[in-house]
Amino acid sequence: MDLGLKDATAVVVGGGRGMGFATARCLAEDGARVAVVGRTPDVLDEAATSLAELGSPDAVALTADTTDAGQVQRVFEEVGKRWNGGLNILINAVGPDVIGTFEDLTDEQWRNAFDGGVMGMVHSVRSALPLLRSAEWARIVNFSAHSTQRQSVILPAYTAAKAALTSVSKNLSLLLAKDEILVNVVSPGSIASEALIGWAESVGVDGTDPYALMAAIGEHFGHPAHLPRAGLPSEIAPVVAFLASRRNSYMTGANVNVDGGSDFT
Repeated sequence: MDLGLKDATAVVVGGGRGMGFATARCLAEDGARVAVVGRTPDVLDEAATSLAELGSPDAVALTADTTDAGQVQRVFEEVGKRWNGGLNILINAVGPDVIGTFEDLTDEQWRNAFDGGVMGMVHSVRSALPLLRSAEWARIVNFSAHSTQRQSVILPAYTAAKAALTSVSKNLSLLLAKDEILVNVVSPGSIASEALIGWAESVGVDGTDPYALMAAIGEHFGHPAHLPRAGLPSEIAPVVAFLASRRNSYMTGANVNVDGGSDFT
């Protein structure tokens, strides 16, 4: 399917690795100009090189800590100059890495969860809005998580931050409807990300085996999917790419579960 992304401009925050990079690949393969944003220059440079090889014209790596509003603002100022003041797509794929039970988490960990899981998105959207509004068409897609709908006792701060992100995204879809800027959320289930693979290895499981990974998730978290395996970042990316594309012309304010099947709604 042609998603109408040729020469579209896209910023993928958290696009250096994992689901963010997989999404950036999808956009690049359809001919979009993609900027990947994150904190690790070497990772971002490698990602941008790969995107250029896949066909993304003017693929670029931009370094910023999204919890710092000033750094984020500078990134989008550079994007505006580079692409003549317009931006079609903003994707926020950054999430906090905060694990611990309610009783174990410190105040600093709670603040880190909300800074990384909510405020980074707020900073990006706020800085990008003038560029999105000036484009012929625009989409925002934010990454939430299935844990907002199916709790885990070791993820209260992470889940709270993602729930807040989902709520703010819903509000943005209402606010920006008059501008016909569509805002949606994707909630991945158990995806074989670097973090999840690393966790599996810490409990003696081969995290690169999606079937073994899902079995471990069921044993430790009680969250098995209907499908007997974990998902892959490449299976999330096409859903995000559709939501971010011109093909999606009437879907906004939605929270799309990509989770291998579950009981939640």
